[in-house]
Amino acid sequence: MTREEAWNLLTEYNQDEFHLKHAETVENTMRYFAAKLGYEEEQDFWGIVGLLHDLDFEQYPDQHCIKEQEIMRERGIDERLIHAVASHGYGITVDIKPEHEMEKVLYAVDELTGLIGAVVIMRPSKSVQDLELKSVKKKFKNKNFAAGCSREVIERGAEMLGWELDNLITQTIEALRTFQD
Repeated sequence: MTREEAWNLLTEYNQDEFHLKHAETVENTMRYFAAKLGYEEEQDFWGIVGLLHDLDFEQYPDQHCIKEQEIMRERGIDERLIHAVASHGYGITVDIKPEHEMEKVLYAVDELTGLIGAVVIMRPSKSVQDLELKSVKKKFKNKNFAAGCSREVIERGAEMLGWELDNLITQTIEALRTFQD
């Protein structure tokens, strides 16, 4: 599947600007981690997984990570891509466990990019370029801030990867700096 085909599929099921921007944020974050972790040859695949991870969320929020599998299978999309996309709902909506390092990264950064995005909006600079770990950690501890971003999922994702939470947050900030202001 090409990036263009993935985008066309995504926009068939998603029109909300917020969801489309989130999809692109996760796509670019996944591409960054693919290169950083030694999967340069799979950067496009990692990016497409990130782009399509919430394919069904806008139209089928109650069937998130379930309906997208059906949609993709109807179109003959590779099972590896379907498994990767659906696995980010592990323990929430599906029992498809993230197995590959890429799936664990997706699981961890999906919620985290949302939290970091909310922190950036509150900053005077409105930029990730001057964002520090301590600012994210402060907001991470405040359960009322960006309450829709599950801290438990972020922590579980870091644990799955065998990374310290601070390392995950720092690397995700670095990823976001490569393509955001």
